[in-house]
Amino acid sequence: MKLSGGVEWALHCCVVLTAASEPVPAARLALLHDVSPSYLAKQMQALSRAGLVHSVQGRTGGYVLTGDAAEITVLDVVQAVDGADPAFACTEIRQRGPFGTPPGKCTEPCPIARTMAAADAAWRASLRAVSIADLVGSVEESSGPRALPGIGAWLDSTSDASG
Repeated sequence: MKLSGGVEWALHCCVVLTAASEPVPAARLALLHDVSPSYLAKQMQALSRAGLVHSVQGRTGGYVLTGDAAEITVLDVVQAVDGADPAFACTEIRQRGPFGTPPGKCTEPCPIARTMAAADAAWRASLRAVSIADLVGSVEESSGPRALPGIGAWLDSTSDASG
């Protein structure tokens, strides 16, 4: 399973948005994480299309989470950025070649497809079980209780929009 870098960026942005008291421009989020502003903007747009963040227009505009961080799961973010398609797509290779199984005998998914579907379901369940609020708690445990408030103050700062 390989996820795009955009998933990491989007998850970090969702976590830090919990600390901001005002909408945060994508450019400010990019500066915070020292990442490409244009690529980060695409991730934020994907989150917006999925309804996970809301884009506020205007001079003091930017992004805010649309709801409670406890209600947004890691799976929600992954699917917003990378899509909801399963990681494995069965092409019924068992029906090919000189010893291929006739299609009429393939009434159930093969053991390989079943195994991969079960793994995908377990992976999704694991990501669905972790919320943005859970990640915030983990960040506070690993970085200290002042880390996110400090980031929030920096994000809310308008005195130096470039950082």
